[in-house]
Amino acid sequence: MVMHTNRGEPTMPIAFEGQGPTRNYLSAERVNISDEVRAQLAGVCEITADTATIAESSRDWWPLAMHWARGNAVGSLASVVARPTSTDEVSAVLRICNAARIPVTAAGGRSGVLGASIPVHGGVSLDMTAITGIRSLDATSMTVDVAPGMFGDVFEDELRDKYGLTCGHWPQSIALSTVGGWLACRGAGQLSGKYGKIEDIVVGLDVVLADGTMIKTGGAPRSAVGPDLTQLFVGSEGTLGVITGARLRVHALPDHSSKAAYGFESFVDALDAMRKCVHRGAHPAVFRLYDPSEAHRNYETGSLAVLLVLDEGDAELVGASMRVIAQECESAERLDDSLVDKWLGHRNDVSALQALVSRDIVVDTMEIAAPWAKLPALYDAVRAAILGVEHALVATAHQSHSYADGGCLYFTFAARPPVDEKDKCYRAMWDAGVVAVLSNGGALSHHHGVGLHRSRYVAEALGDAFGVLQTTKNALDPSGILNPGKLGLASPWGPSGW
Repeated sequence: MVMHTNRGEPTMPIAFEGQGPTRNYLSAERVNISDEVRAQLAGVCEITADTATIAESSRDWWPLAMHWARGNAVGSLASVVARPTSTDEVSAVLRICNAARIPVTAAGGRSGVLGASIPVHGGVSLDMTAITGIRSLDATSMTVDVAPGMFGDVFEDELRDKYGLTCGHWPQSIALSTVGGWLACRGAGQLSGKYGKIEDIVVGLDVVLADGTMIKTGGAPRSAVGPDLTQLFVGSEGTLGVITGARLRVHALPDHSSKAAYGFESFVDALDAMRKCVHRGAHPAVFRLYDPSEAHRNYETGSLAVLLVLDEGDAELVGASMRVIAQECESAERLDDSLVDKWLGHRNDVSALQALVSRDIVVDTMEIAAPWAKLPALYDAVRAAILGVEHALVATAHQSHSYADGGCLYFTFAARPPVDEKDKCYRAMWDAGVVAVLSNGGALSHHHGVGLHRSRYVAEALGDAFGVLQTTKNALDPSGILNPGKLGLASPWGPSGW
């Protein structure tokens, strides 16, 4: 079953169940909004305290929170939802909230899977989806100025149909997510081998700071005017400022594509072949390696590790890349190219998550990055650690993104604990997996970000550098109103309750 999405609007992850009003699941301190502040906000933009709207706006696609929704709960409910339609209105909302010390959680499509959109301490849920559309396009320089609330599929369709261009950023959540969300969480698309992650695509940003100050960053192809301030906000998940516009690189629509599929006797052998390909300069748009368990689950390929390859662009360049890959995969079994078509057919289908949650199965994914030299040991260690947790059923992996110095391992794991032990089992699997990742030289996240769930790991993952992040937060947002409870940063309202 393929899920039907709400084109250009957020899509509900799973229906609420249970009786009575939606309740708070977390025990964090909540901040009330006075009638005076509500009136000030209403004078700036549309606001609502409608209970159904608040419940939907206070959650995202975090798999564990989908279990909470079956008990008619969200992590924490906002007090109001504000829906600005311009940068000026965002600025005005933040000035009011900063003066009154009201927390503000910016949100777009709310497709994140780590609780980043949960307004931990209540306050304002800042719905950015009304700030949308392509503002301008520079076809000579191949850059586009786009608003943050534009949904990915709408953005890509307009680029293709009106301009004959593509941004090339194609996450699985493209119909669920917005441009601002891609940037705030430092996302990756499935074609990143050719087009890069979002931090490679962005040229500059419009950002509103906590006190309402509006700034622009970047704009040049390259710059040596101090640190890159654009990258300061990319991945900051709304904790340092609110993104209200972006300049992104675009590309001509590809006029040629080529595909291939290979079967290897082992996952590690295939990793080595991929490493050799990228070291020779072959960077196909899609370069996905599935371990035998995951490959068989998706493609019924038995005991083989399966490598899928798809490249697009200029025929000469694509041909050269595919020849390099064929040479390095010479010892592998050539599989039917239709496996690539099968992947293309379901790559944006997210309906399986709902089905598993409805069967009381605790399931999640953990995408991490590591150097080539560390990937084989890390692959074994993470799966073993997760499978060592009581009630764990499965832990598999695929490599979804490759670079000259390493790649992204994307683990999928599931368990069936007793109903009253879901949170405990979920945390235990994540704790075991993260310990294995960090102790084996991996990065905590590759593209899903941190949100609420991963916040408790950030200080360890960043080490001594975490203090620099906290100092930056203190300088840009001294009252701590921007998305408190996230990135492991200190909140003036105390712990998140998670």
